[in-house]
Amino acid sequence: MKICQRGIALIKSFEGLRLTAYKCPAGIWTVGFGHTGPDVLPYMVITEQQAEGLLRKDLEVFEETVESSVTTQLTQNQFDACVCLAFNIGRGAFRSSTLVKFLNNEQYEDAAEQFLRWNRGGGRVLPGLTRRREAERKLFLEE
Repeated sequence: MKICQRGIALIKSFEGLRLTAYKCPAGIWTVGFGHTGPDVLPYMVITEQQAEGLLRKDLEVFEETVESSVTTQLTQNQFDACVCLAFNIGRGAFRSSTLVKFLNNEQYEDAAEQFLRWNRGGGRVLPGLTRRREAERKLFLEE
């Protein structure tokens, strides 16, 4: 599966576009639409076109992460919500999450509630992450 435009828009709305690299609340250098990695250097500057390219490339990784972690059938909205979450919390955290365990046991309502648990950054509850998780949960539950 591929994330649809609605899922991409959700990621963009919460990540925002930052053309100059900055440290996120968790202390990780970030640029564009939430792109992280060894290629992100302190205060580097990119173009909007580069940010779009980085996002598309990043999304391929997280689409694959969801596809390989979840063994049950997902709707497009469920898939998009999971990609949004994985994009934000990372591949390892997503793969080992209770959310994935619930999905693989077809406990979709329990899985939906797990989104709300991922609202911390740097060890503290962040209002922005709480709003993001509520939006992801809402998308996940939509038919």
